[in-house]
Amino acid sequence: QLQLVESGGGLVQPGGSLRLSCAASGFTLDSYAIGWFRQAPGKEREGVSCISNSGSSTDYLDSVKGRFTISRDNAKNTVYLQMNSLKPEDTAVYYCAAVTGNYYPSGRYFCTLRGDNYWGQGTQVTVSS
Repeated sequence: QLQLVESGGGLVQPGGSLRLSCAASGFTLDSYAIGWFRQAPGKEREGVSCISNSGSSTDYLDSVKGRFTISRDNAKNTVYLQMNSLKPEDTAVYYCAAVTGNYYPSGRYFCTLRGDNYWGQGTQVTVSS
């Protein structure tokens, strides 16, 4: 199973920023596309963003487009999620996981969750004044 470790969450005021990090444990990250997911209390887990293994293709949930940026540094075996202009509705536990990337006929990149992930504890993001 693929185990990833999330960090960087915290309490931030609306309009603030955070950068989350996702590090691989026991395997090389550059072989995998990686996605960020989040789960708010009482809600199902949803995909937020994903990035191809090379970093050349990305996809975002509509509600975070223009505010969040996913990136990766394969030399550091780490994927990042820069979150700007945070809103209270962004409050959730954020997780990263290995995904499978593909392309729609339109050329848009999208990702689906792999079945061999081991979900970690995630990192809590709370946006509140």
